[in-house]
Amino acid sequence: LFGGELEPDAEESKYSTKIEPPVYRPREKKPHILELVDMAKTNSLVREICASSEISQEERQFLLDAAYRHAVFNYEKIADYYANATPAMQRLMEKSALVIIDFNQAIENGYVRLCEEIRSQYLEHQE
Repeated sequence: LFGGELEPDAEESKYSTKIEPPVYRPREKKPHILELVDMAKTNSLVREICASSEISQEERQFLLDAAYRHAVFNYEKIADYYANATPAMQRLMEKSALVIIDFNQAIENGYVRLCEEIRSQYLEHQE
């Protein structure tokens, strides 16, 4: 989401605080939806969890929920897909933070909270 440029500064600080978000130029070709995420490890874990007879149903559900953490998203292809998607799909992709187009909307949805907390702490220590 955020790119930064490190450059020498005054003796007190080694790095600048200049932040420049990257600009992505989407391709005109819309990738196939199956190219957006690699589910190989997730699917392998799901099969193993479902095959286990040694765990409770509650444990199974917990492990199934956790298995989805292993999905690997291809954000470059997601950006290409977003650029060629319907407005309804774009809105939902933004809401899921698959892409962040509007910084204020990202703050509103809670996706930039940590960044703001870090910025606030940094400014507090610099004063």
